[in-house]
Amino acid sequence: MKWKIYRLTADSSAVGQRLDIFLAANENSLSRTKIKKIIDLGGVHVNGRRVRSCSTVVKVKDSIEVYLDHLPLDPFRIDDSHIIYQDKYLIVLNKPAAIDTQPTHARYKGTLYEALQWHLKDPFKPHQQPEIGMIQRLDRGTTGIIVFSIHSQAHKPMTRIFLEHQLDKRYLALVHSCPDNDEGEIISFLARSRKENRVHSVTNGGKEAITRYRVIEKYESASLVELELITGRSHQIRAHMSELGCPLMGDVRYGGLDRIGDINVDRPLLHASRLVFQHPVFDQKLNFTQNSPADMTHLQSVLSGDK
Repeated sequence: MKWKIYRLTADSSAVGQRLDIFLAANENSLSRTKIKKIIDLGGVHVNGRRVRSCSTVVKVKDSIEVYLDHLPLDPFRIDDSHIIYQDKYLIVLNKPAAIDTQPTHARYKGTLYEALQWHLKDPFKPHQQPEIGMIQRLDRGTTGIIVFSIHSQAHKPMTRIFLEHQLDKRYLALVHSCPDNDEGEIISFLARSRKENRVHSVTNGGKEAITRYRVIEKYESASLVELELITGRSHQIRAHMSELGCPLMGDVRYGGLDRIGDINVDRPLLHASRLVFQHPVFDQKLNFTQNSPADMTHLQSVLSGDK
């Protein structure tokens, strides 16, 4: 679902009003309770800057924007079920679907980054912000393994590991149709089209993108594919599989369908299933795997005729 954006300009009659009261009075579709939650999440911007205080005083000619991403207004929080591994230097999480990795216009609070800040906060040092290195990102709809560095000694080594591709990063995807070959390598140069808000392969310019794939299981009109990223471009898997004629199920932007039989598919069915790299501080190889989430395994069962 596309974002909803409300844009308002304060006139002289609004001067001195609290931000939440002004918005409730000028946008009938939003209750004051909902507005308070949106402000707390970080979805309200005044004159281009995020404002997270309901008591902010409105000034004449203030330009106010309200961003709604249609996701739950209760902020996501990390619990033990999300933590795959944690030590002094790293934390590895199993990211759920429908969670943004980094802040967006619609929310700061409840993103994976902010939830990690909350999780790592020292209760005895409440004003000290945790050190977090965001080395990789997963799209909102993508589930699975994601790693963050959480110590200054780990930031640069982990950045180097990812930049120099000193790791093994695998994904599982449920795709429409099946590639002609059971395994192969896709090499192209990807560039973003602002008009279409998607990336695609180009003959001039762009950044090199390399994806290796292997068919794990075939169904009547779909397949389960394992993908290895040699490079890590934005939307790389989604673009490459679409151009191969096998878009991800649920990936409407890249040609996938959001309904398979009687089943609604509300996200691109992509899961980060494996991550292997050398610990940035200890001389130790780390090997993480994570099973597919319930929506993927259920659809696999339906496609294979088990349900």
